[in-house]
Order: sequence, then C-alpha cells, then structure tokens
Amino acid sequence: MRVLVTGADGFVGRHLVRHLAGEGNEVTACHRADGRAPEEWTAIRATGIPLELGDDASVRAAVARPLDAVVHLAAVSSGADARRNPACAWIVNAVGTVRVLRAVSAGRDAPGRAGSDPLVLIVSTGEVYGTGAGDPQPRRESDPVAPVSDYAASKAAAELAALESWRAGALRVVIARAFQHTGPGQSAQFVVPAFVTRLKAARTSGARTVRTGNLEPVRDLLDVRDVVSAYVALLARGEPGAAYNVASGIGVRLGDVFARLAELVGASVVPEPDPALVRAGDIQHLVGDPARLRAATGWMPRFTLDQTLRGVVDAQAD
Repeated sequence: MRVLVTGADGFVGRHLVRHLAGEGNEVTACHRADGRAPEEWTAIRATGIPLELGDDASVRAAVARPLDAVVHLAAVSSGADARRNPACAWIVNAVGTVRVLRAVSAGRDAPGRAGSDPLVLIVSTGEVYGTGAGDPQPRRESDPVAPVSDYAASKAAAELAALESWRAGALRVVIARAFQHTGPGQSAQFVVPAFVTRLKAARTSGARTVRTGNLEPVRDLLDVRDVVSAYVALLARGEPGAAYNVASGIGVRLGDVFARLAELVGASVVPEPDPALVRAGDIQHLVGDPARLRAATGWMPRFTLDQTLRGVVDAQAD
C-alpha cells in the first residue's frame, strides 16, 4: 500500500511511519518545511518530503504521486498551544485540512493517477464531544459534537470539511476520534511526560511535593502504539463517511496516573495543586466507547496502562 502521512515527524507520526514501513508499505512521510527528515526514515526506507499546510503549492506537491491512502496527522495538537494562538490552530487544523482534501481530490485524475481513489484518514480527537453535559458515560459516535476549546472546535471543523468532501463524492474519508494517548517520545507539554519530568526532578532534589494541575478529571488513556494500530486497521476496514472512537472504554483519574508514575519513578511525594497549571473549562470525564471500531476492525488495545506508563518513564532521561 502506498501511504502518505502528514505530520509524520510528530509524536504519533513517527510511530505510525515505523509501523507502516515495518509492514512493507511504501511510505511517504511529510515533515515540517522548516525542519528535516528524521535519520531513521532512511533506514526503514520511508521517503521524507517537506510540507507546509499554509502553502497550496506545498500541499499539491506532497500529494502529487500515486497513493492508496493518506493519513492526515499534521495539526496544532497541543491544547495549550491552541489557547495561546487560536487563530493559528484554526488555520492549521481546519484550513490546512481543507487544503489537503482539495489537493487529494483534484489530483486523483492527474496524469499517471487516473482512476486512483485514495482513502483519507482524518485524525481528530475525542475532545470534540465536549463536556457531554456532565454525563460520565463513555462517548459514542452518535453523541453530539459540542467542543469547548479552540483546539477541539478546529478539529471538529476539519471533520465537517472531510465529511462534506465525502458527501460530494470527491473522496473516501474516514474520521478517527482519538482519545488521550501517550508513549515514548511525547512532549512534556502533555500530562504524562510532564508528570514524569517533575517527579524525576523531585526525586533528584529530594523535594517532598510536586506541582500539578487538577487531578480529578477522568481520561481514557491509551498507548500510542495501540492508537497507531487502530489507524492502520481503519485504513484497511474503515467505512467511508464514518467516524470511529479510538479509545479503550476505561477511565482513569489523573490523580491515580500521578500516583502510579510516582511509584514507578521512585519518588515519595505528594501533589501540590498549582492554579497556574489548571486548565479553565477542563472536561471532567472523557472516556470513549470503542464498540464501533472493534466491530469494524477487530481492534483491541494490547498494552496495559502500567506498561504504557513504564514505557514513558524508561524512555525519559534521568
């Protein structure tokens, strides 16, 4: 299978490129235009190309090759970054997705690609469901989309653009609503690696407290390797026009995640709430129902939460 991956130099993208190439797929991996392709891509025979989502010519050049599938990962993926610069989040996440969709659609009948019909997997987020009116039940794909942040709203807009392309008959589109995930290589902007960084610093310094934000929210926390395997399964068996939750269906309180990490790190500390780290309007319970994904693909998570957390702890330098 000939697969183009946007945002391939990001956290999930690197894991996905490795997975796809390991299965013998022909992978074209897009990296930031102002960056360079990771060295490992040469070893696994992935072709790296620059991509600037804000440049129509760059997007057209990226998709100007015969393709069987496109996985659109490139995005402002940090809620904190989106809050600091909401206009950028909208331009990248929503308008950038429109550029990719239009370029893939326009290129299907270009010379050398006549009759091609690539599947486009749009990677969205479980945050599009919003607060769910405080309902602690797992979110289903039939639930209302009601985002409460610029990040989630811009991803919901990307979904709408993708579904419009599918309804117009322009593209085969599948939407993956990924719930929270972590693993080796994730930025300390995100909660699990942030906890690990602070816990290791506390262990080294002998501090008895660690600053945290709100530890009461409940999250559906997956291993990035399971998320990647779900995306690959959807490329093979996802139904065009459908959205799928990529989730475990199991909720864990962030306070319990902190406690497990403290034990793994070997830090005898207590959390110290810091108002500066509390997210305004944080969703208190965000767990997904994976039944539709399982029925369509047979996908199941392979990694336990403890295995996932151990992987983050081991990967982060002391």
